[in-house]
Amino acid sequence: MRRLRSLASAALMATIAATGLVVAAAPTAAQAAVVWNEDFSGASGQGVDAAKWNFDTGGGGFGNSELEYYNSGTSNVYQDGQGHLVIEARRESGGRTCWYGTCQWTSGRIQTAGKFTQQYGHIEARIQVPKGNGLWPAFWMLGGGNWPGDGEIDIMENVGRDPNTVYGTIHGPGYSGGNAVGGTRNIGQPLGNAYHTFAVDWSPNLIVWTIDGSEYFRATPASTRGNPWVYDHPFFIILNLAVGGPFPGSPDGSTPSLNRMLVDYVHVSTSSTTPPPGGSALRGTESGRCIDIPGANPADGVRLQVYDCNGTAAQQWTIGSDGTVRALGKCMDAAGAATANGTAIQLYSCNGTNAQKFTLSAAGDLVNIAANRCVDVAGHGTANGSQLQLWDCTGAGNQKWTRA
Repeated sequence: MRRLRSLASAALMATIAATGLVVAAAPTAAQAAVVWNEDFSGASGQGVDAAKWNFDTGGGGFGNSELEYYNSGTSNVYQDGQGHLVIEARRESGGRTCWYGTCQWTSGRIQTAGKFTQQYGHIEARIQVPKGNGLWPAFWMLGGGNWPGDGEIDIMENVGRDPNTVYGTIHGPGYSGGNAVGGTRNIGQPLGNAYHTFAVDWSPNLIVWTIDGSEYFRATPASTRGNPWVYDHPFFIILNLAVGGPFPGSPDGSTPSLNRMLVDYVHVSTSSTTPPPGGSALRGTESGRCIDIPGANPADGVRLQVYDCNGTAAQQWTIGSDGTVRALGKCMDAAGAATANGTAIQLYSCNGTNAQKFTLSAAGDLVNIAANRCVDVAGHGTANGSQLQLWDCTGAGNQKWTRA
């Protein structure tokens, strides 16, 4: 959300072309535990829960040349008595002075800094955005007050001039503003026609964006063009409805004077991506079998397979904080450090290379970070001995893994 980006769309599309756009269905994270809920069940006109939310206020433009003045209280942010939060942008001065003179708009922006933060997991909201030129609704997260060094995760942005498109983006040191890393999904009709569910599944080296459960973008440390990956600490949540600025453009005569962003809920859950002590089996969703070292043979170059889950050491995998996936004293490895589709997944002596850095996402994808491809059972094999490879992440069951 926080950016100066008059050329943001062009830069973003260039990033998509460079990193590749992955489209897949993202299932609910296995064994998820809800850690924070906001269902906005208050009475009509009631304000937000002060134990959960803070207000950002003012008309300084917030680094984006925004036109609105953000008010506190219930003048622009309130519950409707039907289970929704309303963030209302109105064409009015409110008697306020903004960075450009007398304010033309008022709106609202709330956030959870100092009250709730989350590191990793599934962060989701169900939102109906408003429609109108110059409007800029957003659901996003910040990693602290040092921007962009502390990082930013934009879970959902939409701009009135491009009503059919959701934007998902990360900003960090060396890739912020118009140079940010992100992806988009055009749904073929205005997002404002209905409620949609926007989410990220965030794990140590992978962030996956979805709309209505369908994946449209993912980012790994390889996506940041050699710049730091700063998504390794707690972030807080922000909801706001901005007006104007270089990215959305200015409102015009067609823009309604009253605009409402409706939020049904915000839910945050963790997942089973943190390994238990001593490792665990990794069971394939489609095959029902576990990732296995054939014959419990720890020799370098042994091709990994799926096999009946049996609790032996050949199926006990420990995912380290360094991204390694280890069993029998060796590491899961992309053969030859290759990144192409069809690259064999093998066992090899641990060597610290990118060929041995993986992450298990909250959605159940086991992703090689350098390749940005998923560990896949070749040919959708389900029999004992079916071999593993790297392949474009598709969301299919032969690429989904849960701890067993």
